[in-house]
Amino acid sequence: MTEPTFTPRVFSGIKPSGGLTLGNYLGAIKRFVGMQGGAFETIYCVVDLHAITVWQDPAELAQATREVAAGFLAAGIDPSKSILFNQSMVSAHAELGWIFNCVARLGWMNRMTQFKEKAGKNAEKQSLGLYAYPSLMAADILIYHATHVPVGEDQKQHVELTRDIAAKFNHDYKTDFFPLTEPVIEGPATRVMNLRDGTKKMSKSGESDMERINMLDDADAISKKFKKARTDPAPLPETLDGLKDRPEARNLVDIYAALSDTTPEAVIAEHAGAGWGAFKPALADLAVSKLAPISDEMGRLMNDPAEIDRILRSGADKARVIAEPILQRTYDIVGLLR
Repeated sequence: MTEPTFTPRVFSGIKPSGGLTLGNYLGAIKRFVGMQGGAFETIYCVVDLHAITVWQDPAELAQATREVAAGFLAAGIDPSKSILFNQSMVSAHAELGWIFNCVARLGWMNRMTQFKEKAGKNAEKQSLGLYAYPSLMAADILIYHATHVPVGEDQKQHVELTRDIAAKFNHDYKTDFFPLTEPVIEGPATRVMNLRDGTKKMSKSGESDMERINMLDDADAISKKFKKARTDPAPLPETLDGLKDRPEARNLVDIYAALSDTTPEAVIAEHAGAGWGAFKPALADLAVSKLAPISDEMGRLMNDPAEIDRILRSGADKARVIAEPILQRTYDIVGLLR
């Protein structure tokens, strides 16, 4: 049988745990919106199966799944241009995930830095799912023969693992069935940092709400958080090199650049010599102008959960049309009877 040629196709997803932040928007969703309607077929997913690798309250998980979907939609993901669904509605993800569990090697999993960071000193008490979820992530991508995945720098290792799994599967079964997916890492704020500590990534689970911008924050909260963001005493430098070893300053410049669709160099050129008393209010105003409309639309969507569910079900139907033939051909290659 002739193996498929690979349609240029993007897949990426966001985990529904704890609510969306500015980091999710700038590092992922804004880029997803920019890729739709272009050279790629775009498939975006709320990866709820990944969320349950750690305990989730069931009612809160359902709510968080809808919130992430609302964030996609409010930011500009168009269901007529992109496929949008939640992972658990398409069982092919889990089925291919098991096959990839049998392809991936323990040594590969042991090198995954995110498990080490999340498990810490309590690795023995973590779920097997948390340890093995990178092979499910590979299945998420390859069940659609995705050729490109927009990711932050911290997720690049998982795309490299996806390539390793695809290459080993193809080698073991003497086929070219799965593509070697390419990571797409671009833009000035692919990794948005904590507003109180520029050495740490902005997180949904941080100790203080002042550390992050939540996508459901209203205009007043957005403005307040940026104006109170931690900085250093020095003004903005004349060149970007002057931000070396100034993580909080660099983070705010990167956020400004991403929100204004420009570059950190252009931001420095415009604001060189400015003190934080001038720059932070300018950043706050910019953020409110860009984010408050998204926050308002998310709130509107969250008041109509039936409509969100309808969009997710419709997207899942479209996703299955792509995934099922790929899964069935995988079964044929492996030798599994149905």
